[in-house]
Amino acid sequence: MMVTLASLGLRPALLVGFTVPTSFLLCFALLAAMGVAISNIVMFGLILAVGMLVDGAIVVVEYADKRIREGQGPMRAYGEAAKRMFWPIVSSTATTLCAFLPMLFWPGVAGEFMKMLPITLIYVLSASLLSALIFLPVIGGEAGRLSRFLHRIAHRLHALPLWARLVLFLASLALTFAGAMLALGPERIGLRMSVLGVLPGAVLFALGAAAVSVTVDGVLPERGGPRRIETRRREGLFGGLIRLIVTNPIMPLVTIAAVFGAVVAIFMLYQQKSLGVEFFVETEPERAIAYVEARGNLSLDEKDALLRQAEKVVMATPGVRSVFSFAGNGGLRQFSGGAQPPKDTIGQIQIELIPWEERGGVPKGKEILERINRDLNALPGLRAQVLPQEMGPASAKPVHLRLTGEDLGELAAAVAKVRARMEATPGLAKVEDTTPLPGIDWQIDVDTEKAGRFGADVATVGAMVQLVTQGLLLDTMRVPSSDDEIDIRVRLPREQRLLSTLRTLRVRTKTGLVPLANFISIRPVRSLAEINRVDGKRYYDVKAALDPLATKPDGKPYTATDRIEELTRWLRTEADLGEGIGWEWVGDQQDQEESAQFLSKAFLAALGLMAVILLAQFNSFYNSVLVLLAVVLSTAGVLVGMMVMQQPFSVIMTGTGVVALAGIVVNNNIVLIDTYQEYAAYMPRLEAIVRTARDRLRPVLLTTVTTVAGLMPMMFGVSIDFANGGYTIDAPTALWWKPLATAVVFGLSIATVLTLVLTPSLLALRVWLASGVYGSLRLLAAVLGGPDSRAARDRALARAARRLGDRVLVFDEAEGAEAGRPAGEPAPAPGEPAPQPPLKAAE
Repeated sequence: MMVTLASLGLRPALLVGFTVPTSFLLCFALLAAMGVAISNIVMFGLILAVGMLVDGAIVVVEYADKRIREGQGPMRAYGEAAKRMFWPIVSSTATTLCAFLPMLFWPGVAGEFMKMLPITLIYVLSASLLSALIFLPVIGGEAGRLSRFLHRIAHRLHALPLWARLVLFLASLALTFAGAMLALGPERIGLRMSVLGVLPGAVLFALGAAAVSVTVDGVLPERGGPRRIETRRREGLFGGLIRLIVTNPIMPLVTIAAVFGAVVAIFMLYQQKSLGVEFFVETEPERAIAYVEARGNLSLDEKDALLRQAEKVVMATPGVRSVFSFAGNGGLRQFSGGAQPPKDTIGQIQIELIPWEERGGVPKGKEILERINRDLNALPGLRAQVLPQEMGPASAKPVHLRLTGEDLGELAAAVAKVRARMEATPGLAKVEDTTPLPGIDWQIDVDTEKAGRFGADVATVGAMVQLVTQGLLLDTMRVPSSDDEIDIRVRLPREQRLLSTLRTLRVRTKTGLVPLANFISIRPVRSLAEINRVDGKRYYDVKAALDPLATKPDGKPYTATDRIEELTRWLRTEADLGEGIGWEWVGDQQDQEESAQFLSKAFLAALGLMAVILLAQFNSFYNSVLVLLAVVLSTAGVLVGMMVMQQPFSVIMTGTGVVALAGIVVNNNIVLIDTYQEYAAYMPRLEAIVRTARDRLRPVLLTTVTTVAGLMPMMFGVSIDFANGGYTIDAPTALWWKPLATAVVFGLSIATVLTLVLTPSLLALRVWLASGVYGSLRLLAAVLGGPDSRAARDRALARAARRLGDRVLVFDEAEGAEAGRPAGEPAPAPGEPAPQPPLKAAE
């Protein structure tokens, strides 16, 4: 609002500002119709759209304001602006929507998490198109009429003495203040706080504001004098720069080479200064879950006693607000990021930290959790893993390797080797695997040949074994107090449920009772609780988390991507896991690769859709490619933003920003080339390029600055509390959107600056190439045709015209028809056309 107010004035700024609530209301109506609830992602989509949805309104208002300054009426000016800018606004909005349409098909958990962002942007940008082309011209025209009416009233007030005008001004101020107080507190006149209760105060405030506007104009002195009409060309500094570039056949080549050289240099510099790649943005944790682990055949009471010890340690840690403990299997999973608890978990502790803005001198959340982890692992007989909550789609442990094979022995040996390597890798902590816990099972082997001689079978032996273990199932029953069936089982008394009892049991056969010991053998085997398979192969997982306090030698923190790259090199070159052992990265890495591949395809799909729209509008392949070149420039700007703000490249957030930029940055080129095509229809093409750059500089900068200004607070992590006052910096929720806002701000800013120079240069290059080829053909025709040919005479005429200097054809109305009639010729009869007056060449 401040940008448009400073650039266009009060009335145009209010008209542009009208687009924001109108578009938001239409968007909320569409979201409500779709049954979508307002969430954090929806609100950020609206924030991201604030700077974009006013682009069309700015273009319409700026063009109408220009026509009004030229003397046209407000209603006619806004109608002409809507007609003239209809296709540029429609195509620019359509290209922006093309960037978000492919994101509707984002697969996986990340797509489910981010799906409301493109939906919100599509709704609000579509609403802004209706507002800019339908609502705004009508309101702008009526506002112009109202402004003229108020100005006429103010003009009549100048007939009053100054003291009377000042009294009217103070009275209108009092009326405005009274209306504001009644609107804010209708209880003062006995009304309730409701829409109808606020309405009288709002009406009074509007009347007072109109009175203030009239009386202010009445108090200020009138600006009289004849209207000045500027006839000389005013190009300004930017117009002069563009004229210097395009009027020389060498400068466009130099400019193009300089711009693309800068882009290449940025890409090369980013390879050296990159902070790595991350799947999702790491934020300040506010909650965490601690998995308490212990070995042994522990009863529930023993697990609860150990968990109470761990709970006391957690509660004694500064910065912890509350805890919730759960002993035994199960527990809560809402903040675990989809992670499965370790195999030997005896319980878990849900931890809630003091809100980060209230901690004061308490350390950061990661340091608090690291201290809890260290203190819990110091308890005798216990181990613990403390994992922070994952607000986004990421899993709890980003380094997740899956080993597959058929032989469980070889698979377990490979797991041990990989786990040892992860534990020795700097930057990794809390390493775990999914191999079964150590333990034994008793395996009963039945000698079927001997059992057959006695007349027994395996089913009979199994029934006798169940008498010692869980009991032999006889039937089921239902009771009135339960809807579930209850098993009826029979088994030996508790004191006889021993392993040695199996050898003494006798099974009934045709030959009588025979001891089971005659044809069974009992031996201990390694316990195998479960067998996991993927694609028909057995697998074990090895996982590790990042150490939040570990840093590289250069002081930068470790990322999951570089740890995975180092382990991948080890797996391919040094690790000898065995012939039948395969491996693959899953978890975060799998989701990251899936999201990166999708965003790459979405980027190409967006470019393809935009190319179709641009070809339909410009009917020129060259102009369409020229518009899409802004996407390359914006990508370079994103990399500059990552380096300046010291941010790693987030696959989800920064990648979304790059795709969104593809639809935003082309709008400037669309406005430039559309205006150039209009000017080139009736003036020399090089002059059309200069005038296009000069005339469209303000709307291009306005649309860019409004988009950038809307995202600047988000880029710096500033959150303003309008309800309670104050502000915060780098709140956990604000940190989510910093990479996306940084990508849009830097990408759009740098792309706009480079586009304003590159687009005229590429247009001029085509003109110079076309004129050079055409001039060569004309020279060849003149040489082959001789001095009397038409091509030779045209070249001679062009040389003579250039020697005349800067000439202008002037229509001489003073001499009129008499100057154009030969001496002695009678004047034309009434109704006959008069001869054309002469054209003179003037300096």
